[in-house]
This record gives sequence, C-alpha cells and structure tokens, in this order.
Amino acid sequence: MKRTDVVEQIRVALGSALGHERAELPESTTLFEDLAVDSSSVLELLLTLEESVGLEIDPDELEPEVFETVGTLATYVEANLARRDEV
Repeated sequence: MKRTDVVEQIRVALGSALGHERAELPESTTLFEDLAVDSSSVLELLLTLEESVGLEIDPDELEPEVFETVGTLATYVEANLARRDEV
C-alpha cells in the first residue's frame, strides 16, 4: 500500500471517528491539537484502521509519538503493514 493510500485511509477513519470528514489532511496535521482527537476517538480510529487496512495493533508498542501527527500515524501504519507482509 502506497503512503498516499495510507494517509487517505487515515483521513477516512478520522472522519468516522470524529463524525466529520475533512477534504484534505496534510501529514503535518496534529491529531490532538488540530483535530481535537480524544482517547475514545483514538480507539475508534484504530478499530477502523484495523478493519480497513488490516492493521494488527499490539497495545504494548503504541507510544504517544505515534499519535502526534497524521504523518507519524501513517509511518506506524506502514511499518505495521510491512511487518505483517513479512510473515
């Protein structure tokens, strides 16, 4: 999956989690400050990504840095999918 596809899936998942979609979502967008994501939104976002891209989440590896920006979340998703594809 290309990075642009990953960012698009995150945009759609965030729209679902927050109840409103954004036409554009630059990778520099901060999740908590710019989008007002809260802990329940994070859970819904992760569940949606699990379903839409086949993300397998290990709660022990989730660090706060993953949720700093759309870009850091995209990097996490890409790494997770790459590990999955290696198996």
